[in-house]
Amino acid sequence: MSGRWRRALAALALAAMAGGAVALAQRGGVGGGFRGLRGGIPVAPNIPYDGRFTFVRLRYGPPTDFVSQRLMWSHDYPIGEQHFMKILNELSYLNPHTAETNILGIGDPELFKYPVAYLCEPGRAFDMTDEEAANLRDYLHKGGFLIVDDFRYEDWGYFEAQMRRVLPSAQFQDIDQTHPIFNSFFAIKQLEVPQMYDQGPPIFRAIFEDNDPRKRIMVMINYNTDISEYWEFSDTGFLPIDESNEAYKIGVNYVIYGMTH
Repeated sequence: MSGRWRRALAALALAAMAGGAVALAQRGGVGGGFRGLRGGIPVAPNIPYDGRFTFVRLRYGPPTDFVSQRLMWSHDYPIGEQHFMKILNELSYLNPHTAETNILGIGDPELFKYPVAYLCEPGRAFDMTDEEAANLRDYLHKGGFLIVDDFRYEDWGYFEAQMRRVLPSAQFQDIDQTHPIFNSFFAIKQLEVPQMYDQGPPIFRAIFEDNDPRKRIMVMINYNTDISEYWEFSDTGFLPIDESNEAYKIGVNYVIYGMTH
């Protein structure tokens, strides 16, 4: 483990000692997201665009003032992305916002200001309007990079149907650790990705520009796995640190790839 990686984890550990117990109580105890909190938690206001990297989470469905376990797109918000941005800040010169994160509707024109976006649990509840599908299509064609995370085998059909409204001719291609995205920052030799609760192996799929694997990835899909759950709970001690490390490494590689392709 490199010195820089140790410092990044140490910074997160110090934050955990200062506020981990409070955060865990706010999240309703062990188990993920806001399980146990029926009313959810308030959504923090978006920060104005200022040129710094900002974690952008995509919302499907109507705007809400609160997020909860019932809103699939909001799972692991905001702790997961805040932890991830702290790690990214320690490891790179990207200088991201670490406390402030944004939620944008898929059809929001503000999306075009942000090169990387994150979509969580796009299963049965994932449904876009025609305007949203067109906006996401334009975003991807103009260079946007979408990370899709946290959905299971039985949800693939729902996700694929919606994405074909965005990219009708898209081919979903499985990739492995030999693809450059897994060497964009960390050299990931094996995709030994932890499974938080899903059965079966995780699958990594991509949609390439022009369906050409020699070109850039437009959509990176973590299928049947959930790396953001490890981001969220990495300050609690309830999960093995080696598993959290792997989840962070994959996330860092995704962002660096998205910013350089």
